[in-house]
Amino acid sequence: MCPPRASYFRIVVTPPPQLLLTLLHTRLKPPTHLPSRGYLSFKYSLFASQVSALLVLAALGVLVSPQPLLAMERGSGFSFMKYGTAVSLAVVLLAYWFRPPGDSRLDDRLDTVLSSLLRAESKVGINNARPRVAIGLGGCVDILVDGVRLLNKIGLPPTNQPLHHDYIENADQLAQSFAYFFVPGAAAERFVMNNTLFSQLVETSRELPGNRWSIGGNAPVMAGRMATEGCDVLLGGSFSPDFADVLSQHITVAGNVVEEPDIHLILEYPSGATWGQYTARRANRYIVHSDDHNPYLASLEDFEDKLQDFHPDLLVMGGLQMMDSFPFQQGERKNLLSRLGNLLSSSSPRTGVHFEMASFVDEGLMGDLLRLVLPNADSLGMNEQELPNLLSLLRGSNVTVLSDPNPRVATVLDQMRELYRLVNQRYRDANEDSGVDANSASAKGRPLSRLHVHTLAFQAMIVTRGSQWKNTMSAVAKASLTANRHVCGSPDIDPSKARLIMDESFSVSRQEGSQRIPLEETRPVSCWDEDDYEICVAPNLVCTDVYQTAGGGDNISAAGLVLQI
Repeated sequence: MCPPRASYFRIVVTPPPQLLLTLLHTRLKPPTHLPSRGYLSFKYSLFASQVSALLVLAALGVLVSPQPLLAMERGSGFSFMKYGTAVSLAVVLLAYWFRPPGDSRLDDRLDTVLSSLLRAESKVGINNARPRVAIGLGGCVDILVDGVRLLNKIGLPPTNQPLHHDYIENADQLAQSFAYFFVPGAAAERFVMNNTLFSQLVETSRELPGNRWSIGGNAPVMAGRMATEGCDVLLGGSFSPDFADVLSQHITVAGNVVEEPDIHLILEYPSGATWGQYTARRANRYIVHSDDHNPYLASLEDFEDKLQDFHPDLLVMGGLQMMDSFPFQQGERKNLLSRLGNLLSSSSPRTGVHFEMASFVDEGLMGDLLRLVLPNADSLGMNEQELPNLLSLLRGSNVTVLSDPNPRVATVLDQMRELYRLVNQRYRDANEDSGVDANSASAKGRPLSRLHVHTLAFQAMIVTRGSQWKNTMSAVAKASLTANRHVCGSPDIDPSKARLIMDESFSVSRQEGSQRIPLEETRPVSCWDEDDYEICVAPNLVCTDVYQTAGGGDNISAAGLVLQI
């Protein structure tokens, strides 16, 4: 960052050599906000930096090479040494004049976007009576470690062949799978069938300096966020007594008490992290687990019993990726999901039902979810990897394991429109096949009326007009702010630790001639109507000082839901 103007005047009064060395160090720092400056600004910045550097180097030549100057002085009668300080001052002023566009303008822009998002978030609040939210299913203990350090610690060398694996059976597959998702910086979660390997990873993680422990799992993380935001929560999950004690007083647990909870290893890495020849293009995490309780939905029965008297305003379901690639007995998984589907379908029409997507690769599981669970949800939440994966299955294609980790707004919006259309078409077709009017009270399942997609750069939401979901603009703003708060690990957002990577304007579709919408700092959330729904898009203040990426999607989705109940 360029020092503020006052710093230059402080530097000017120092001796010339120190002044110029300090200036050289300052001028040649790489810009820290390139993604939000645009190409033209970058070209000007680069040109100005080059001019400044040449001026400084020329001045350094004057000051540190006195012999040629003395010869010139004797020959010309002009004293360079006498006027050295004046020349230095002139160089400083020229360098300051040709400085790159000040980061202060970028800071001002971030400050304006932040204050505008905060106003949008606070425009509405939850009711005086705390909303009641039921969230299931599952829970675990997360151990968060530096992923590269863990692999190095167990002596696992970087692979020469990044490959996708549905599950992990040995160390070579772990290395291949980690490398496959590490380079693009895509989130992934895999089941480890090899108990010996998983135990080795857990024990090594316990010994790594800087490891952190926390309550994990989609349901507990979303429950924690919603309790923090002012909700009373019924949480379906199995926990040990020690971890149940640290939950919020506004969370009631419905589930079995277990002595040894399931453990998830969160292999985190920052943007720019290296592992052998591989470099991560963005911060993210790779998760491995070897669960015993969560795949069997162990807390479902107790959760179902307590749900009858809880009368929730919102029912949230997630964590079903623990069933992915798990070695069930024949028909066992389908029976569990059928029971869960019946639970969702029996909920009151006045109760919103939200399903949180995750990293699924088992096509059999995805097929069961499409038939038994998703038709009973009227709200879906997912990230930029899960959206094309689900869309691919709805189109009749195979699972999409890896997609663009940094998609453009227009691409995501087109995918959301198609997903919204296909899900609702399936709802209408299913009722027509049963001879039931899809618009009647006797219709089976629920139409999709809310779709929230969170990416690194922005939040996007589709909400059916006239549906029960309200305050869409404020909800999207809150989701955006929560992304920074969680990843940076602070409820207060520091603009010096954030940047905008969303484009300064975006197309609403990839179709030729589509409208472009500028990102206005004073009104950063853009909303407009299409067909029977409203679309809202908000930029993220991307955290540059990453504390934790794991649980980001759960916190973001939960925060977005809070203002819409």
